[in-house]
Amino acid sequence: MSGKDPDSREDTSYYAGYHTYPYSYGETEQDDKAETDTVSNKQAPVTDNDINRDQRKEEKSGSSGDPYNGKAPASGKKSRKWQYITIIAVLLLIVGSSFVIIFHAFGGGLYPSTDKVAVIYVQGTLLTSSVPGGLGYATSEGVTGSIREATADANVKAIILRINSPGGSSTAGEEIYTEVRRASESGVPVIVSMGDVAASAAYHISAPADLIVANPSTMTGSIGTIWMFENLSGYYEEEGVEYYIAKSGDFKDMGGSWRGLTEDEKEYANLVVAEVYANFVEDIAEGRSMSEGDVRELADGRIYTGQRAMELGLVDELGNFYYALDRAAALGGIEDQPTVVYMNRPTLSSLLFGSEADTAAAVDQFLSYYEESPYGRII
Repeated sequence: MSGKDPDSREDTSYYAGYHTYPYSYGETEQDDKAETDTVSNKQAPVTDNDINRDQRKEEKSGSSGDPYNGKAPASGKKSRKWQYITIIAVLLLIVGSSFVIIFHAFGGGLYPSTDKVAVIYVQGTLLTSSVPGGLGYATSEGVTGSIREATADANVKAIILRINSPGGSSTAGEEIYTEVRRASESGVPVIVSMGDVAASAAYHISAPADLIVANPSTMTGSIGTIWMFENLSGYYEEEGVEYYIAKSGDFKDMGGSWRGLTEDEKEYANLVVAEVYANFVEDIAEGRSMSEGDVRELADGRIYTGQRAMELGLVDELGNFYYALDRAAALGGIEDQPTVVYMNRPTLSSLLFGSEADTAAAVDQFLSYYEESPYGRII
């Protein structure tokens, strides 16, 4: 051997010998064809029995044109399987959610006591309107409606007003006060549970309750009346804004922001405030079984802590919400664990589907009559 690489093209004799075969491709194809013809000539002739047997095989195996032999493709089966699983999962979710809602509706038990304590929230500024609950305002329509609904239920043995409000409209306070007194006189004890603050009109609605419970640091009191007016005449003058007022009487535009009050209007405003204040004092004296003189000594508009208010006779006991709940059950004559029903919590639908932008616009529209009143606000 020469020692050269056998694949080297320089040694052409070796390359030729390495790729030389004892026959050519042309000869092999001809020999194979001849051999095939010989075998085929030796095969037995096809009979009718053979044809019938082949047909029966095709019928058993299905149509030769159906690639799946009459069966659905595997991918279709998997698709339907996941559809079934999804449907079952959704059904289980609905059933489970319904069970949770029912469970909590019964106060956490499936076999609740028939004796109920109704909890009514008073949260935010008080006013007379139809603003939905949970938006920073408590309306007299909503609160009084919940009180009437609770007293109409024979199974409700007591009502708790859970108050967290700085006050608001004097008229709203008067409306709720009337309904609280009515419920108490009907034989359903009303217990007030004060949260952070229950002042001014919010204390007004508390006065006729059978029991007032506050926390030591609760801000309450602020018994009094105020009527606010806004004078923007200086601003309008700087901006070059002028008004012409045609009126039928001297007091018809009283409170307009384009001017201040005259001396006669100030005197009249003081008379109105004194009248509303007198009604406020009278209601508290009646609700708390105090003399009007004693109430007036406390009703100079100042705030009292819950601790100080109890010492002054404006609050009965100190305690949190659950203490008030226990006291409500006792006053209602409930021996077993009561079923607690929340009358005016925000609904699930409003939380899930409410639009924040739409809600803000709706609230502004509802409150424009109160916040932008040309006659000021009596609170």
